[in-house]
Amino acid sequence: QVQLVESGGGLVQAGGSLRLSCAASGSIFKLNTMGWYRQAPGKQRELVARITSGGSTNYADSVKGRFTISRDNTKNTVYLQMNSLKPEDTAVYYCNAETIVMKPIDQALRYLEVWGQGTLVTVSS
Repeated sequence: QVQLVESGGGLVQAGGSLRLSCAASGSIFKLNTMGWYRQAPGKQRELVARITSGGSTNYADSVKGRFTISRDNTKNTVYLQMNSLKPEDTAVYYCNAETIVMKPIDQALRYLEVWGQGTLVTVSS
């Protein structure tokens, strides 16, 4: 019932910047914590940054000081501003959202974790 669509990935040079966006749509009752994860070739998927509905943030040590996560609750969108990009930032970046949806039949609330399709970020040296 909920979809996440990432955008903003691409090819950038080391030291450059990129801004990722993730828009949530569908039968959303409430968006709770949203986050960005990434998976590099041959590596496990790892947390990049998370942001709660209240705006509290958490970052991986590898991106602290360089990346900034933010959200616009009126647009159901989370952003990841990536500055001072390094080749090791190269990965597929996935948006994640912890959501509350309402079933249309009985109007019951249900927790649902949703993932986006991913957007590729490539940083050249």
